[in-house]
Amino acid sequence: MSHDQLLAALAPIRLPSAMRDLGWPEMLALLGLGLLLAALIGLILTPLLRRRIRVGQRIRATRGLAPADRLLAIARITGRLPPALREMAYRPAPDLTDRQIERAARRPRR
Repeated sequence: MSHDQLLAALAPIRLPSAMRDLGWPEMLALLGLGLLLAALIGLILTPLLRRRIRVGQRIRATRGLAPADRLLAIARITGRLPPALREMAYRPAPDLTDRQIERAARRPRR
């Protein structure tokens, strides 16, 4: 007996009439599952779709820190300490204003 003959010899599937048609409880359950799936996908994608804060805004957010702590925070944000700030970073008490620190941190990398 071949595969096609075997399939033809099988009796048709018999389901109760209640299972053949989707009623409102089943549709409501499918809607709920779809909403749960959408919420899960949203939670997974949230970190990828979040607006990134610009470097300049992150540097300005460090304004309230002490100068030494601020230099360290800027080095962490930019991934480097600008050459104009390196000498000041090693002093025991850097005497820089917020404007000087931000100006030096914004200079383009060469």
